[in-house]
Amino acid sequence: MKTDMPAAALAPSPTRAESAMPLATPDIEAVLREHGPMLARIAGSYESEAARRDDLLQEISLAVWKALASWRGDASLRTFLARVAHNRAIDHLAREQRARGDELHDEHADPDANPFQHAQAHQRRKDLLAAVRALPLGQRQVVVLALEGFSQREIGDTLKLEENTVTQRLSRARRQLNEWLGDAT
Repeated sequence: MKTDMPAAALAPSPTRAESAMPLATPDIEAVLREHGPMLARIAGSYESEAARRDDLLQEISLAVWKALASWRGDASLRTFLARVAHNRAIDHLAREQRARGDELHDEHADPDANPFQHAQAHQRRKDLLAAVRALPLGQRQVVVLALEGFSQREIGDTLKLEENTVTQRLSRARRQLNEWLGDAT
């Protein structure tokens, strides 16, 4: 019998038990290789001092390692990791309870920029990061994820917020950042 249906349509649909099977736990080394830069930037948005930032990144990495087995795939791995990182950073802040304003070193400087342009760009990043750190926690979280390229829906999933709440927080944060930084943003 010949049919025009694609082979995938003829395959039996998975049973309830097969579709509920847990996902294989991703390899921690591969996860940290792929998502480590994002996790480091999240840590950097909470800690300005290099040693404390490194400690926070280690805490985040350990939390990711422990949490990977519980990832069920109902959110993307990236969203899941960002949630773990933000939760760990919030715990870290609660313990530290100090505000710091040291600079964050950017390891991705443009090698083609002249020294003056490099210094200006570095200062803009430093000012933006200091301003982001000064935002209230709820606004800071949505801004950091937006800067990481998360959609508003992904931000909502990560922080367990309604998309409308994310939009409001981003709008308020942008207004505040524009007020603090002027045309530099």
